[in-house]
Amino acid sequence: MEKRVDLKLILAIVAAGLLSFCGVIVETAMNITFPKLMREFALNTATVQWMTTAYLLVVAIIVPISAFLKRRFRTKTLFVTANLLFILGLVIDATATSFPVLVTGRIIQGLGTGIALPLMFNIIIDWAPARQKGTLMGIGTLITAIAPALGPTFGGLIVSWMDWHWIFVLLIPVLVISLVLGLYAIRQAQPTVKVGFDVVGWLMIVLLFVGFTIGFSKLATQPLIFVAWLVVGLIGLVGFVIRTRRAAQPLINLAIFTTKSYDLHLMAYFLVQICALGLAFILPNYIQLVNGKSALLAGLFVLPGAAIGAVFAPLGGRILDSLGAAKPVLTGSTILVIAMALFTVLGMHLSGGLILAIYILLMIGIGLTMGNTMTSGLQQLSAEHQADGNAVFNTMQQFAGAIGTSVVSAVITLVQVQTTGTSAHRTALGSTMALGLLLILVLIELGTMILAMKTRQAGQR
Repeated sequence: MEKRVDLKLILAIVAAGLLSFCGVIVETAMNITFPKLMREFALNTATVQWMTTAYLLVVAIIVPISAFLKRRFRTKTLFVTANLLFILGLVIDATATSFPVLVTGRIIQGLGTGIALPLMFNIIIDWAPARQKGTLMGIGTLITAIAPALGPTFGGLIVSWMDWHWIFVLLIPVLVISLVLGLYAIRQAQPTVKVGFDVVGWLMIVLLFVGFTIGFSKLATQPLIFVAWLVVGLIGLVGFVIRTRRAAQPLINLAIFTTKSYDLHLMAYFLVQICALGLAFILPNYIQLVNGKSALLAGLFVLPGAAIGAVFAPLGGRILDSLGAAKPVLTGSTILVIAMALFTVLGMHLSGGLILAIYILLMIGIGLTMGNTMTSGLQQLSAEHQADGNAVFNTMQQFAGAIGTSVVSAVITLVQVQTTGTSAHRTALGSTMALGLLLILVLIELGTMILAMKTRQAGQR
């Protein structure tokens, strides 16, 4: 059957995209509510963070098995399951009167998000014609890329005018619309296969992400505990590799990592994600703690950049379809370096207007780079390995989120403790050091993508 872009494909992408969008927007919207939740439930910062940490852990544990789920279950079944789990989690949190109940709802939402995140890209991989795949991957990226910046604004508005429970209530109709669209539009591309589930391999994944996620959350405050949990994560990683090499039906086929160009694309994607999510932590805190603005204004200052970056995602995909991957990806990576250099050089004197302008430039770079790096990377793999490749890309996205925030917050905290002066001065100095670290990472990302394009163009698949 010839692949073509029709109404059902567009609606299926929107349905799965809305589900992923809700997963991301709840995560970033709730970060704004932490001070209020700490007062309401008499919690400290370390405890309230578990609302996000538990959610990220569950997502990170579920995403790696998406290739197995795709082969074993019908796409529509996975979509409906993810949607209903998410709605259930929203209902629990919309009525929560205690912190344990709130965390329970977030865990159930994490199950839904973990299934949903790779689903949209798998639908595009299965149904999009090769000549339009970049554009559609860009549209998919657009749907989820705007959520991290909308979240703080959305959360700030709710907290300013209503009770925090409404963050969950207002998303339920969006999920219902997503469910209706998905029931109508999602189709099955290939027949399901009764493959076995590697329980031991999955337990190694659990160990890996529990170790790394909890470990990096302790980086700033408890270095010895950070090292201990890092060892746990490394044991899980080594155990997973050993188990996967021996398993008859591994959860992820490690053969994908023998393709050098794919590996380089994956590394670059990981570095861009660390930069994007590290900035999502640095800038709102800088605006509030250094410039003395409100949480709502902190969200509004980064909103235009997110909106423009989201628009550039499908535009970059269209350029990829027309001219190949090198032009949009390398242009976007160069823009990223310029924007991060400006942030670093001006780090001690960033006004709201400067942050707004440089963030717009940076998000243009991310819009051109992010989705196209994933599209180009997956093109290096054979059709039978693309579900595995997609699972790894989405897993790395979650891992980058966990360590990006932890690393930059650790840098800022260490500088604040080691230096003197006002709180605003110490925060500005710490933020500048963190921005400098992110600049180094995007320079490495640019070099990595130059290498990836050379191996790709040389035909080394």
